[in-house]
Amino acid sequence: MTVKRMDNIGVVVESLETAIAFFTELGLELEGRAMVEGEWAGRVTGLRDQRVEIAMMRTPDGHSRLELSRFLSPAVVADHRRAPVNALGYLRMMFTVEDLDETLARLSKRGAELVGEVVQYEDVYRLCYIRGPEGLLIGLAEELG
Repeated sequence: MTVKRMDNIGVVVESLETAIAFFTELGLELEGRAMVEGEWAGRVTGLRDQRVEIAMMRTPDGHSRLELSRFLSPAVVADHRRAPVNALGYLRMMFTVEDLDETLARLSKRGAELVGEVVQYEDVYRLCYIRGPEGLLIGLAEELG
């Protein structure tokens, strides 16, 4: 086997503060913030003289991370945040939560909007999609039983 683990998922945002507050409310912990810049970083991404402020968020179990990035330079070149669920490329991130209704109530105070409706899949999950900060598509699931 060649893959040992998945380290993180990266999402580019306009406001790190808004995104950090939202994902903290969801239950992730801010692991750290840093500026990523310099010749070495540009060699990795192919963007040359990049300056990117990042925040690393960790799930409570410590197994998953979300890297939030705000590009200072070069400028952002595309915007996929309002793409529907059937768009090519980045789709959504999914989180399992303890209490879906309570989580929705808390996140709605941070601007989250329900995309469709809360549905029950067999006797396994209650789940929904929301639009979070800056229109990011986020799935929430509550395990039943």
